[in-house]
Amino acid sequence: MPSTAPRDTPPPRTGTSETEVLRGFLDYLRTSVAAKVAGAPEPRVRTTAVPSGTNLLGLLGHLTSVERAVFLGDDVTDWPATFRVAPADSVAEVVARYRETVARANDVLDGCTRLDAPVPRARPGRPVPSVRWALAHMIEETGRHAGHADILRELLDGTTGR
Repeated sequence: MPSTAPRDTPPPRTGTSETEVLRGFLDYLRTSVAAKVAGAPEPRVRTTAVPSGTNLLGLLGHLTSVERAVFLGDDVTDWPATFRVAPADSVAEVVARYRETVARANDVLDGCTRLDAPVPRARPGRPVPSVRWALAHMIEETGRHAGHADILRELLDGTTGR
């Protein structure tokens, strides 16, 4: 009888430095959440399965906005709106936009040599977190929403694993 256990990807093997560990785990989570959304069936990918109205595609739209705010300096004034994607946006477009944002964020991070230095982004009049804080926050944020995405995807079409 074939195994019904979900496929799973183990935690990443990283280098030993703090930067390599933090970036390795963030990229692992980013890849996991994008894979969870990629290929999700329309229009069910927009279905809200919980009272908050959260849906799988909206989670990735939100994570795109968080990446842009933390690493690229975007000013987000309406966080609840980041959970809504335009009806015309396809799953492939939302996933591509997330992956492009992650690539741009990684370009910023590639220029950061010290974890205690401020994130190099232009947001006049606002406190700028350290690179360490930004990485830890994005690991927490992405991990939390990746867990939500796991549940929502399984409810949509039974897909499990990361």
